[in-house]
Amino acid sequence: MKIKLTRKTSTLPQLLILIFMLSCSPQSKQSEESINTDSSAEPVIMAYYVAERTYEPEKIPVEKLSHIIYSFTNVIDGEMKFRNPEAAGPKIEALVKQKERNPDLKVMIACGGWGADGFSDMALTEESRAKFINSAADFIKKYQLDGMDMDWEYPGISGAGTMSRPEDTQNFTALMKGLREMLDTFDSPKILTFASAGWKRYYDFVDMGEVMKYADYTNVMTYDQVSGVSIYTGHHTPLGDVSSEDIAGTPFHDHLDSLYQNGESPDPDPRSAQKIVDFLIKKGVNPNQIVIGSAFYGRVWKGVPPINNGLYQLSGGLQIGWMSYHRIRESYEQDQNFQRFWDEKAQAPYLYNSKDRLMVSYDDTVSVALKTKYAMEKGLGGIMFWELGNDTKEEGSLLDAIYKAAYE
Repeated sequence: MKIKLTRKTSTLPQLLILIFMLSCSPQSKQSEESINTDSSAEPVIMAYYVAERTYEPEKIPVEKLSHIIYSFTNVIDGEMKFRNPEAAGPKIEALVKQKERNPDLKVMIACGGWGADGFSDMALTEESRAKFINSAADFIKKYQLDGMDMDWEYPGISGAGTMSRPEDTQNFTALMKGLREMLDTFDSPKILTFASAGWKRYYDFVDMGEVMKYADYTNVMTYDQVSGVSIYTGHHTPLGDVSSEDIAGTPFHDHLDSLYQNGESPDPDPRSAQKIVDFLIKKGVNPNQIVIGSAFYGRVWKGVPPINNGLYQLSGGLQIGWMSYHRIRESYEQDQNFQRFWDEKAQAPYLYNSKDRLMVSYDDTVSVALKTKYAMEKGLGGIMFWELGNDTKEEGSLLDAIYKAAYE
């Protein structure tokens, strides 16, 4: 923890009280130094990265990143492992080598991801947690990493059929505590983050007041706010706070209102980054430890009527589960049949093709820059995104827009 005495009038008794408070802190000295609570710190630019043959680590613009998170390891036989270490090992080693180009870069490892199972069993007992934590320590030592990201989707809630238990809430806290204690045994500070959901129900099953004592950041997945199975169009990664009244008279409004009336949703409003950030701050989470997400991919619906230029309408279904930003730029942004619209309330773009009745929700260079500026103005930790390889490799990329908003 970084504590700054900003007043020149600090007295000796005040200093003694401060020293006493620090000596009574339950966290170790290294933990205090590593957990970010300094509102003056520069915003993090944190990339999730999936290794691919066409985007080798040597080509990554690491100078524009503060953190890069290699994705993924899994829980295998109760330990943190690569499914294919022969292939993945050399790739993460090559990624770590890029610190020669940016010595300040923090290279981390993510464990889990959507549909990854084994977390509930792994965290169930003190013995099973210790087994996993020891394997994580060995993994970090082997690859000389700067930290790790827990991507359990989700404690207490089954994601894509994964195992969940009521005890997951307390076990997740215990796991994060154990990981923090393990990371603090290293000679240099190590970073601990976890991916959290961009919707309120997730936080009924995670004790944020306790977990945030051990995590440097929570990486809030403020994308997929309209899910990959929705037949209603909407913004899947909006920044702005849109109310139920703002979308009154649309099929999407009626859908959300139905979920609210049936008790399946805590409120009838569309989700957004601003909404979940305000929610977390009210729950007592330090803004410095909140990192919001940007989507380097979009969702495309087919059979969308031209009403409201396709936004908040009942579609004929998803044309494609997701589409990388570089494909959207190449295939859709350059297509004259697609018209770009800007939703001022949601602070989000979308594309509509009235000829083929296609609607695209995505992040572009304008929206990611606004998210970055919002994070800075709000005093948040910064911005992260899924996933670096989906960006265009040309100039004027999404990462370029984020970096310029943060530092230029």
